[in-house]
Amino acid sequence: MATLTLARWLKRVSSILLLIGLGSAHALANYGVVFMHGTGSQTDAEDDYWTREFTQSVMQGTSTPSRYAVINCDFEQYMWDSRATGCVADQMTQFIQQQNITQMYVITHSHGGNMMRWILSNPTYDSRFPAIIQRIVNVTALAPSSAGTPLADAVINGNTFETSLGWLLGYGSNAVKQQQVSWMAYYNANYLYGTSGRPGLPVNFKSVVGTDVESAIWDSDSYCGGYQNQVGLEFTQNWLASCSDGFLECSSQEAAGSVWFRDKQRTRGSEPLSHQQSRRACFGLDRQLRNDV
Repeated sequence: MATLTLARWLKRVSSILLLIGLGSAHALANYGVVFMHGTGSQTDAEDDYWTREFTQSVMQGTSTPSRYAVINCDFEQYMWDSRATGCVADQMTQFIQQQNITQMYVITHSHGGNMMRWILSNPTYDSRFPAIIQRIVNVTALAPSSAGTPLADAVINGNTFETSLGWLLGYGSNAVKQQQVSWMAYYNANYLYGTSGRPGLPVNFKSVVGTDVESAIWDSDSYCGGYQNQVGLEFTQNWLASCSDGFLECSSQEAAGSVWFRDKQRTRGSEPLSHQQSRRACFGLDRQLRNDV
């Protein structure tokens, strides 16, 4: 009986020492956050794409709230283009070196999720990719276009009326071509990891899924992210399945990695997140990310 008690005591002490060691290692880590925008060519994504209200609210949850980087690259290009993921590699490497980053939490939006998956799935494509991948501990993909969108097909192949959707996507850029449903199916089957039947991604890749758009003029929630955007996204839902954020169907957002949550499961008041609202401090999304970071 005494031997058994001693064995249990030693096991308990070992567990405590292990936890202390892990805590010390975490304390020594230089933890940084990276925000990666979606389709478009950005030069000031923090103000023009995310807003400082959003990024700084998320960063309140860290011990070093200034240790973050906002990517500014040309995401009108294909994901393998040097102006796209090559630019991302430049800026992430600079962030790592300047801040001595050992662990990174990456937040992407929309097509930014595909850019991140290209890096994670093709580590030998660029000599800088392995050092970046080694430091990533999590990718949270907000409304990722992992399986493309019928809206891209409408813009590229549609009639004159359908090409008016360019206000949302742009007009015929390589990024729009890439997000056509059949094109993304091809890339997912051959070049990208994380979707069904393909190898898993080397890091945790979890999505936040937007399921609907609300634009009632009398509902104050319709104004978060800009009321005109809500009206436009509700219009574009005509090309999409009933479960969508106005730009992407839920099935596309859920196609890669794992689902962290669908909007209404965690948002304040169980509000849906439109594609615009999923990059804004709407309905507590920023707090969900803050707590996770």
